[in-house]
Amino acid sequence: MSSASAWEIATKYRIGKLPEAKLLVDNYRDILYQAKFKELTITTAHALRAGNLPILHRDPFYRMLMAQAELENIAIITYDNAFHTGLIQVIPSPR
Repeated sequence: MSSASAWEIATKYRIGKLPEAKLLVDNYRDILYQAKFKELTITTAHALRAGNLPILHRDPFYRMLMAQAELENIAIITYDNAFHTGLIQVIPSPR
């Protein structure tokens, strides 16, 4: 689970766009542990790739997730079409 996901959830909770996430924000690490997810930290290589991705998308969270998926050779699980750039594997595949 990307650290960028925690960053995005906490940010959206703080600004009021995700008020139902209080329990998740307060217990994020425990929830990850219980779900047996591993934390993927953000590295300098991830940051540089996110900033240099050849895509039009401006959302820093999306760009970071894409960069991490590409550099770590891992798939993204999402229904958001913005991730279908051809640079990474997306689950589920586009229909």
